[in-house]
Amino acid sequence: MQGMVRTRIAPSPTGYPHIGTIYQALFDWAFAKKNNGIFFVRIEDTDRARLVEDAEEKIFAALDWFGLGEGESPRKGGPYEPYRQSERLEIYQKYAKELLEKGGAYYCFCSKERLEEVHSAQEKEHKATMYDKHCRNLSKDEVQQKLKEGIGYVIRLKIPENTDIVVKDEIRGEIHFDSNLIEDTVLMKSDGYPTYHLASAVVDDHLMQTSHLVRGEEWLSSLPKHWVLYDYFGWEKPLFFHTPVLRNPDKSKLSKRQGHTNVSWYQEEGFLPEAILNYLAQLSWSHPEGKDIFSLDEFISLMDLKDIKPVGPIFDIVKLSWLNGQYIQAMELKALSEKLKAFYHADSEVLKILESKQNNALLELAKTRMKTLKEFKELVIPIKAELSPEEKEVANVFRQKLEAITDWNKDAILNVVREVIKEKKIKGSMLYKVTTGYEHGLPLPESLEILGKEAILERLQ
Repeated sequence: MQGMVRTRIAPSPTGYPHIGTIYQALFDWAFAKKNNGIFFVRIEDTDRARLVEDAEEKIFAALDWFGLGEGESPRKGGPYEPYRQSERLEIYQKYAKELLEKGGAYYCFCSKERLEEVHSAQEKEHKATMYDKHCRNLSKDEVQQKLKEGIGYVIRLKIPENTDIVVKDEIRGEIHFDSNLIEDTVLMKSDGYPTYHLASAVVDDHLMQTSHLVRGEEWLSSLPKHWVLYDYFGWEKPLFFHTPVLRNPDKSKLSKRQGHTNVSWYQEEGFLPEAILNYLAQLSWSHPEGKDIFSLDEFISLMDLKDIKPVGPIFDIVKLSWLNGQYIQAMELKALSEKLKAFYHADSEVLKILESKQNNALLELAKTRMKTLKEFKELVIPIKAELSPEEKEVANVFRQKLEAITDWNKDAILNVVREVIKEKKIKGSMLYKVTTGYEHGLPLPESLEILGKEAILERLQ
């Protein structure tokens, strides 16, 4: 597979899939697709304390919903199995031992209490809180004695001292780091599980031949650690692309604590996966013709990872809703009806409307007002509102005048609407309310014509 484009995502099943994971996966998947390469998924399940039982299943369900299918993964297998990190522990232990022998890593026997004391003292002196290299220069005899005594340990990376570490990010160019400001990070934890720095960022990506490593810019500060590790092993490095972090309109980081970061939220709100992908694509990449709306195929043909902009994009749910509405308006009625049936599969009231003879006429009217699939129900299914005595009187007058119509059509209904508004000196929103329970909705004359005289009179009664 030498020279083949291979991209990956390595999500951690410590929570349900995040929209940021899909944002990352989109660029990986599209770039691999464009270059006839392989997009694969590796599950980073080494944080055993925070594992969520069904999170891995949800990750794959989310990728399937968006149509971002992988070529290799725990569920599909592949030439570099296993693709679940908890099943690769012997591999990490082998390479950690190799690092120890090469002098690129060392045993650290410091207790949790000692580390807390060191950090506390550093904070009081207004210094950066980092490991003080206490165990870095232990002699071989001292190390062997402590191992013999069964003292717990971690394995730390030995960062070169007094060195200018120059790394390259393909989006930002060369970046210089002072090695004295970089911590001797933990590579293997005391429970025998590796950290991200050893397993995901270096060993697995090398062994699985990742060619283009796309990840969030929060990992940019860790790049010198990974750079040093690749050099210790003598391995060729992948190309690194650190995508900007998605931000809220107030510039804060889009975090898991906010409801609208979970993929399930978008599914429940009735967003279309193709609209979300379109929106995610344009957050840190621009269509050469300045288009806001473009297909996934068009994105694949035009995008290049080097064109990603480093500035943190604003994730605006209002703009996404507008874009989603544009996709709904562009859909053929049959396709939209199927989407709605799938979305409302457990709602017999909405399904009855979707399977009625008025379905197409209502859909034609509703799709111009919908930004999400969830809004369809509010537009076509009335609710029973609490009416004031004045509103009840208006409802009664409206019903009587509609009952007198002999040729039930939107023009005749519009005339009645105008008569009641003028006669009762009210706003049109009151007629919406007495008819649907809401103060706005589909154009009233057109929707009443579609629903039929009998149904509307019964509703008003």
